[in-house]
Amino acid sequence: MKKIKTIQRLLLFLTPAMLIAWTIRAQQPVRLAIAGITHGHSDWIYNLKLKGDIEIAGIYERNADRVREFRERYVLPGALFYTDLKQMLDQVKPEGVMAFGPMNEHIEVVRAAAPRGIHVMVEKPLATTYRDAQEITTLAKRYGIKVLTNFETSWYASNQYVRNCFKDGKLGRLRKVLVNDGHEGPWAMNRHFVSWLTDPVKNGGGALTDFGCYGANLMTWLMDGQRPLSVTAVTHQNRPDRYPKVEDEATIILQYPETQCVIQASWSWTFSRKDMEVYGTKGYAIAVDRTTVRTRLDGKLPETTQTLDPRPAPFEDPFAVFAGVIRGTLKQDAHDLYELPVNVTVVEILDAARAAARTGKTIYLKPR
Repeated sequence: MKKIKTIQRLLLFLTPAMLIAWTIRAQQPVRLAIAGITHGHSDWIYNLKLKGDIEIAGIYERNADRVREFRERYVLPGALFYTDLKQMLDQVKPEGVMAFGPMNEHIEVVRAAAPRGIHVMVEKPLATTYRDAQEITTLAKRYGIKVLTNFETSWYASNQYVRNCFKDGKLGRLRKVLVNDGHEGPWAMNRHFVSWLTDPVKNGGGALTDFGCYGANLMTWLMDGQRPLSVTAVTHQNRPDRYPKVEDEATIILQYPETQCVIQASWSWTFSRKDMEVYGTKGYAIAVDRTTVRTRLDGKLPETTQTLDPRPAPFEDPFAVFAGVIRGTLKQDAHDLYELPVNVTVVEILDAARAAARTGKTIYLKPR
């Protein structure tokens, strides 16, 4: 009752002009800017047919060749593009900025956006180093902004179903999780993307970073943010002729008090895959693809297969998710797949995995 009266008193002080401005802002598209367009996913910006609740106000990119390609492909005016990130943010005044450049530049985007009160969404993973991830968290808290990380597997109805099976007690106590991610290799993708995706500094590694991050993200989410006790990893170069600087094969083992997770990340699969197997003391649930799940519960045979409906709007559209978070119409759990706590742990795991692969030793995580 006190809350209602407080709100009523506040409304009395709002002039009609202020109320109209408030209503108009709520109805207007969310103004977003783009920081970098060399990532292979940057074409989603226009290929996904942006909804009416989003407006692209500016695009920052210093690669002139990529800008030319992008402009010609999507028939865009030159005035939309900038070669200075801070200048763009100051001139177009976006509510949010989405990073589609090299992973090691995510920290620069947050450093520029946070003091200006601009929210950020980056492509996975959050950062190339744990130190950068910690700084991003500090900046986000200091300036009161959201920093989200987009993973394709966040859109999957199958992953949500599997997690619900576990949380509802249908799987019993969690014992083993297998996450398999990757494809045949990025060598045939757009050259601007490949140039930094295969760079150990700009990408933070090869397949270990590119696809190992999916498993780390899903497992940390399943565990409600719990960090593993230890990280073990083995990497290999199957194609040093194509990827001379980074690994194209990685296996990461995360050990928890009662649970083990095996992440198989590869640029050497015979086909693209993003699947997860979750085994407990009562049964198992397998997310085969975006909407297909296989389960065997309470020891019953046969195994059952289901095809689920896709996740409802806005969850299959990362831009709409970002817009909803900015406007406050979408509230996410603190340990959601997009949120900072989970994704800082993801980077910590990847850092440990690189160290484990380099030294041949299991890395034990220190308490925070």
